[in-house]
Amino acid sequence: MQVESLEPSRQAQVVAATLECIRRSEQLYDRKFTPPLITFDLSGRAAGMYRVQGEQRQIRYNPYIFARYFADNLANTVPHEVAHFVVNALYGRRKVQPHGIEWRAVMQRLGAEPSVTCRYDLSCIPQRRQRRFEYRCACNTHAMSTVRHNRAQSGRGRYLCRQCRQPLVFSGGELDRVTAD
Repeated sequence: MQVESLEPSRQAQVVAATLECIRRSEQLYDRKFTPPLITFDLSGRAAGMYRVQGEQRQIRYNPYIFARYFADNLANTVPHEVAHFVVNALYGRRKVQPHGIEWRAVMQRLGAEPSVTCRYDLSCIPQRRQRRFEYRCACNTHAMSTVRHNRAQSGRGRYLCRQCRQPLVFSGGELDRVTAD
């Protein structure tokens, strides 16, 4: 049985908690932060993600994981992602490690445990499906991930069979999708 997506009323609670966490950060750092876009479009195994694309900042939440583990995500994932946002605003994108000293310091100032991952049972959570592409060598058929397939097709990657050491050549077919870990 799959978990249903997070209800709109609970999404509103998560948005309010996120904005409140940003407001607390503004007080702690005596600085104004322009809130990022907050969406509930994340899939897969992550409960949340902070992303910067050009000038746009975005906090993405997984509506299925939040629906199943609402209280824990409200207490942990929200400050985790806000801390990424605050670190980015304070230090920029290229100067710090994602879960480095600066991020841990922001988490502690927000009163949250600076842990990197949570251990959830995700068996009922819809998982994104990864495409696999068929490649051949002299001795076998291989399933290549989308990332490696794209690298090989663009000339940025060359892959060899571990057994016969011959180059893997795209056979032109896509295999059945598999669940991504």
